[in-house]
Amino acid sequence: MFMFYPIIKTYKNLSVKLFILLLLGSCSKQVNDTRPNILFIMADDHTSQAWGIYNGILDDYVKNNAIKYLANNGTVLNNMFCTNSICVPSRASILTGQYSHQNGVYTLGDYLSSDSLNVAKVLQNNGYKTALIGKWHLKKEPSGFDYYKILPGQGKYNNPIFKLKENWGEDNKGGVQENGFSSDLIGDSSIEWLKKRDSEEPFFLMTHFKATHEPFDYPKRHNGFLKNVNLPEPKSLYDFLPSQSGRSFDGQQLEILTNRWIEFQKKQNINSDIKYPGMPFSVDGMGKEKIRSHSYQKFVKDFLRCAASIDDNLEKIIDYLKNSDQLENTIIIYTSDQGYFLGEHGFFDKRMMYEESSRMPFVISFPKKILKSHRIDDLVLNLDIPSLFLDYAGIKPPLSFQGKSFRKSLESNDKFKTREYTYYRYWEHSPVRPAHLGIRSRKSKLIYYYGDGLNKSSTSKTKTPIAWEFYDLVSDPYELINQFNNPKYKSEVNKMHAELIKQKKLVKDYETIIPKIDEI
Repeated sequence: MFMFYPIIKTYKNLSVKLFILLLLGSCSKQVNDTRPNILFIMADDHTSQAWGIYNGILDDYVKNNAIKYLANNGTVLNNMFCTNSICVPSRASILTGQYSHQNGVYTLGDYLSSDSLNVAKVLQNNGYKTALIGKWHLKKEPSGFDYYKILPGQGKYNNPIFKLKENWGEDNKGGVQENGFSSDLIGDSSIEWLKKRDSEEPFFLMTHFKATHEPFDYPKRHNGFLKNVNLPEPKSLYDFLPSQSGRSFDGQQLEILTNRWIEFQKKQNINSDIKYPGMPFSVDGMGKEKIRSHSYQKFVKDFLRCAASIDDNLEKIIDYLKNSDQLENTIIIYTSDQGYFLGEHGFFDKRMMYEESSRMPFVISFPKKILKSHRIDDLVLNLDIPSLFLDYAGIKPPLSFQGKSFRKSLESNDKFKTREYTYYRYWEHSPVRPAHLGIRSRKSKLIYYYGDGLNKSSTSKTKTPIAWEFYDLVSDPYELINQFNNPKYKSEVNKMHAELIKQKKLVKDYETIIPKIDEI
């Protein structure tokens, strides 16, 4: 008996070890199984004024069934902002958790290196199945994704080309054309990937719509939407140049879009990816106010019809998750890469630090954790989004991430402060939309227009005069009057000026010196 005891003991210990290993493996799998899926859906330029849930003048004219569903079953952010309101830099910040001056993506002419650390890579390395479908716009081949199906460049609305790993080509090379409208194809492709994935592992899916980017095209089913409707106009629609607001730049005036439509009609046979819908269009015999009003009606109706195609597909994706019993354990986010002017200040497009351009509409639903029919006023930035993803996945964010998770604000009625100020910098300088930087608090905003392209890509060599703008967001939420030179605000301007220097240093932005207050 004595001779066999060590052998029996060895077998016994081995059995215990095997049992522990199996138990640990089971626990590990259980942990993986219970981690939430993350579905990040993002549109292009789908501004908050067109969502129908932000108490705007267009709320009653928007198709937003899916958006309202997510808002009723989740939390809406009232003050989510981007750090650089232009497509390529904003998308780079969402992936890297960094400001433009840290990730090197300053302008539309820049690209995100495939070697860059991004949130998809972190999730992928921690057991998530990752996919990217739709608009990419960061030029180089996506990395960190087990699967991708993306539009080359801006992509086309109708019968677009999609690039996959097996047919990837640099620049506009590679890809296969598919028949249909881009929003529908992106929605269907997202569902197809969800159906084929391994359900034993949590997923991270980025579904990115081309809509609502110019030329604001839409599928035929929405041709009659808003027909014979007269949309309400923003207060500042008729802010003609020279502006009465005291702003320091011309901006992208709505008539630029008017002229693009007219030129398009003259050259409709040209082979171009940009095809404006709803033609013919004419402003013959109209005065300047009538031209602006007529242009506004066409522009915003096209925009809302284009947005309706997104809502169609949001409904479709949500229904799939419901029917496949995945909704309860899936975080669903719908947002836009930045805002967009819909006639405010007489503008279209984005880029500027004004509210309509820099605010990102944002709704998030997660039945297990996030409060329903909830709204928060917390100041949040786009570079906070990847830290939120990792927080819910139970992963510590990399040291390179500059953002902060705002999970507590989503799960509690208590008021939290992710930050006291947002920092913004637009680098893609041009004479009508000069380079600028600034900060926003809950009550006010200070903008410094330094007006220099600093030899960054896609920037003008023409410098513009230095200028400052200050807005009281409590009494003037639509930023109609620049109060920088108003003695009444001297103390607040001084305070914000000192804070701007401080915040610039905190985010490690060392380019461009802020003038001293006594030099202004």
